[in-house]
Amino acid sequence: MAQQGAQLDPLKFSCSICLDLLKDPGTLPCGHSYCINCIQSFWDGEDEKRIYSCPQCRQSFTPRPVLMKNTMLADLVEELRKTGLQAAPADHCYAGAEDVACDVCTGRKLKAFKSCLQCVASYCEKHLQPHRDSATFKKHKLVEPSKKLQENICSRHDEVMKMFCRTDQQCICYLCSVEEHKGHDTVSAAAERTERQRELEGSRQNIQQRIQDTEKDVKLLQQEVEAISRSADKAVEHSEKIFTELIRLMEKRRSDVKQQLRWQQETEVSRVKELQEKLEQLSHTEDHKQFLHNYPSLSALSEATHSSSINIRPRHYFEDVTAAVSGVRDKLQDALRDTWTNVSLTGTEVDVLLPQPEPKTRAEFFRYSRHITLDPNTAHTLLLLSEGNRKVTVMRQQQFYSKHPDRFTGCWQVLSRESLTGRCYWEVEWRGGVYVAVAYKNISRAGDECLFGHNDKSWMLYCYNNSYNFYHNKVQTPVSGPRSSRVGVYLDHSAGILSFYSVSETMTLLHRVQTTFTQPLYAGLMVLNDGDTAELCQVK
Repeated sequence: MAQQGAQLDPLKFSCSICLDLLKDPGTLPCGHSYCINCIQSFWDGEDEKRIYSCPQCRQSFTPRPVLMKNTMLADLVEELRKTGLQAAPADHCYAGAEDVACDVCTGRKLKAFKSCLQCVASYCEKHLQPHRDSATFKKHKLVEPSKKLQENICSRHDEVMKMFCRTDQQCICYLCSVEEHKGHDTVSAAAERTERQRELEGSRQNIQQRIQDTEKDVKLLQQEVEAISRSADKAVEHSEKIFTELIRLMEKRRSDVKQQLRWQQETEVSRVKELQEKLEQLSHTEDHKQFLHNYPSLSALSEATHSSSINIRPRHYFEDVTAAVSGVRDKLQDALRDTWTNVSLTGTEVDVLLPQPEPKTRAEFFRYSRHITLDPNTAHTLLLLSEGNRKVTVMRQQQFYSKHPDRFTGCWQVLSRESLTGRCYWEVEWRGGVYVAVAYKNISRAGDECLFGHNDKSWMLYCYNNSYNFYHNKVQTPVSGPRSSRVGVYLDHSAGILSFYSVSETMTLLHRVQTTFTQPLYAGLMVLNDGDTAELCQVK
């Protein structure tokens, strides 16, 4: 018997409520057996519903069954108990203070393995078995054990909240959707979660793309740093060679001057000593005939015999050399001082590609102000440029412009002479009806296709009376904002930002564009009627 008992599965003789070997087992009409005290305690909790069910198969009984002890099963369990068969789980299976406990277990509860959103209960592996075996529970939603299952129950109707009210942004039950939330935009919670997950995935991809773009920017900046370092190292190396050559040349010149001076010194000293010796010899000659014979050979004494008449060079002879060398020094110092700006280091500004915060105040915008002029070669022949090619006015007469392939012929438009990249800001003073625009250089010059804002090569804010409209690629966007006779334009080319502002005592954003610019931009102006004007302001 002991050998046979040792081969039996203890779970088959355990109460699925207390998970211990059956004590005074009682069998329900459905065939499942429990400790009589365990099932009675379980049913005591269902007295209010007056419907009594089996914890395993959920079969309901009405009225409450009267259980009798199953003596045959009790004797069998007792025999098994004597053989040492144990059914109690290990301690690590019991639920602690931080764990989610099984709602079916009585006494010391086991850890929950899953929670059911439909049953609003948590189950250990043993009590979860009906959800796996019975078709009744196949559609129940099982999730990881949770202590917050009651949050899924509507406090008003005691129903599971399977709906979501988009109007009030909250979870509700079905009864709420036909009562206090009637007429609201409601969907199933599952549908709302799918939509939110789709949005979250879009945001995740956007963030991932921004991270990748930032990594590219960092890599580009690192390459720029390395290029600057290589250029600086090369310049230092070449400069060192040049100055070394210059120092070597100066050393050679110094050596040459020193050698020349010493040579001249020896020559002059030798000449003087030779003359001195001849004079000594002549003065000691006693033979009058010999004296008169040698005297003419001393050219230095041909005029007179007095020592003061000897041809001695002045003492400041070598001071002339010192003065000449000093002159060379002065000229070299002047040359270095006057031409130093040509060899001084030139700082190169690195245009940071990482996103930069847009300026907030007008003073901050002025940091990026650009002096912009209008290009006469692009102006329509009915446009008059004045104020140093910064102001444009519509005229009734043709203006005398030379023929040029860049000239607009289809619209009364003009582009700036300067190309715009990096971060730029400028302001336009306007009167009448004016288009304030930016465009690529290769925008069409003729036909309707050249009109600012009516193609994919230009972006335009239409200013007229008390209204604004934005156009790009023939798409109109109404713009609201305070009317002002001055419009500010901010461009961050690398970030793809183009913003238009109403400028008065304060700056009010009218419209912002976020895109990708693939070419340098040019400021553009168009005036609509006779007498209308637009002027690029001198921003200070």
